[in-house]
Amino acid sequence: MSNPLSYFRKMNGLGNDFVVLDHRNNGFKITEDFARAVANRQTGIGCDQLIVMTPSKVADTRMRIWNNAGGEVESCGNATRCIADILFKETGKDTVLIHTTGGLLIATTAGNNMITVDMGAPKFDWQDIPLSEEFHDTTGIELQIGPIDDPILHTPSVVNVGNPHAIFWVNDVEACDLARTGPLLEMHPIFEQGANISLAKVSKSEQGDHITLKVWERGAGLTRACGTGACAAAVCAARKNLTGRNVTV
Repeated sequence: MSNPLSYFRKMNGLGNDFVVLDHRNNGFKITEDFARAVANRQTGIGCDQLIVMTPSKVADTRMRIWNNAGGEVESCGNATRCIADILFKETGKDTVLIHTTGGLLIATTAGNNMITVDMGAPKFDWQDIPLSEEFHDTTGIELQIGPIDDPILHTPSVVNVGNPHAIFWVNDVEACDLARTGPLLEMHPIFEQGANISLAKVSKSEQGDHITLKVWERGAGLTRACGTGACAAAVCAARKNLTGRNVTV
C-alpha cells in the first residue's frame, strides 16, 4: 500500500472525532509517528484518535485505536459506534461484533440513526484496572491533588471498561482546571498503564438521574465526549448508590 491515506473517513461520535482507515484488504504498519502526524490538527488531518479496521477471524472486523499522542489503546465507545455504522451499511446486519484489544464488543442498531454498544462487564478488582498497589475498595481509592487538608480532587472511583478510568466526584466540573490536572493524574504511578481522568457531577430531576462529565483522555487530552468514560461514570455512580442503573450522561 503506497499511500495509506489515499482514502480515509472522518467521523465523530458526539464530537469525539476520528480518522478511520480501512485496512481489511491490505496491510500497512501503523507507527506512533504516523498516528501523531495524522492526528495533528495543525499539520495533519486532525482527530482525537486514529482508527484502523483490519481483518478478524472472530468478529466482523478488528478495530485498532491510536490516540493523538501516538500510543495504541484498548477500547473506544464512540469509535465503536462509528465502525458499527460502516458495518451496518456494508452488511445490512442489525448487530455486528467488533474485535478490540479491550475485548469483543457488540453493537446494535437502535433506530433513528442510534447505535447501542455492549461494552462488556466492567472490572473493579485493583489488579484488573490495573493499579500498582492493592485496594480492596475501588469505589474510592486514596489519591488526591492539592493540599492534604483541602484537596482540589480526591478519592476517585476506578474501573476498567475496556480501558482504565478514574472518576472524581465533584460539585462543578468546571471548578477544576482539568487541562492542568489531567496530565498529572493520567500518568500517576498508581495507574500501571495510565488512566482516563474524569470529573463527574451527579444531579437528579423529575426526568431521572443525570451525570455531567468532563474527561481528560489518556494520550488524547480533553475531548468533547468519551464513550467509555460515560460507561465508567455510570457504573461507578450506580455502584456508589449515587444514581440508579438508568442514568443520562
